[in-house]
Amino acid sequence: MNQQQRREILIEALLKERGACHEIEIPKSPEEQKVLLRGLMNIRLPKEIDKNFLKIQDAYLQEEIKQKGITDANELVPIRDCFYLWQGDITTLRCDAIVNAANSGLTGCYIPNHRCIDNCIHSFAGIELRLACDKLIKAQGYEEPVGQAKITPAYNLPCDYILHTVEPIVVGNLTEDDCRLLNSCYRSCLQLAQQKGLESIAFCCISTGEFHFPQEKAAEIAFSAVKEFMRTKTSIKKVIFNVFKDWDREIYRSVLAEN
Repeated sequence: MNQQQRREILIEALLKERGACHEIEIPKSPEEQKVLLRGLMNIRLPKEIDKNFLKIQDAYLQEEIKQKGITDANELVPIRDCFYLWQGDITTLRCDAIVNAANSGLTGCYIPNHRCIDNCIHSFAGIELRLACDKLIKAQGYEEPVGQAKITPAYNLPCDYILHTVEPIVVGNLTEDDCRLLNSCYRSCLQLAQQKGLESIAFCCISTGEFHFPQEKAAEIAFSAVKEFMRTKTSIKKVIFNVFKDWDREIYRSVLAEN
């Protein structure tokens, strides 16, 4: 079964689940099909689905990630000590754990094909991730507080685990509480990674972009929090600061060089 066949089966199943299988015509273009499939996955509520769907979905997503190109953390060169800076798509990074900048419900972004990291991670991990996160929240009985984190399997991503941390949203001027909460995001993720005995962890740029935390200050807090944690006895040997934009790469390069 090739990728197009898998994609069409998945689209048909998700449309049928919504009772819309006769209302929407599946496009012929592979790119349009990818947009439709991802959008359908994004809006699907957390619930069980049959094992055959998951088998096909898993084969499809793993091949999609393989085609994008997987980067192994063991091949990265540190900037200093145990600190690494890597520019790329975090869903293609093979390491022990990656960090997702999540919302308080942890179940991902429901906006079809949104470009936020939360959407990207859930889209390429597969629909099992949303269900796993939903079960965590229901089990604890309340939404995840800002600055805290949960850990789940990574499902179809090349990493082993995903650390979901709820990021602060800056409204107006940056406050001390915003900074404290961002520091807590990093510390909470590191503590969970330590509890699991993990050796490598990759952080995205938490709270920047749409959440309006100034990039330079966010990078300083990120490095400071990680540096302080790494002074303790820990299993963690590699901390990777993942950036996507050139501007963020230069900010982190400067912070890592100066501190």
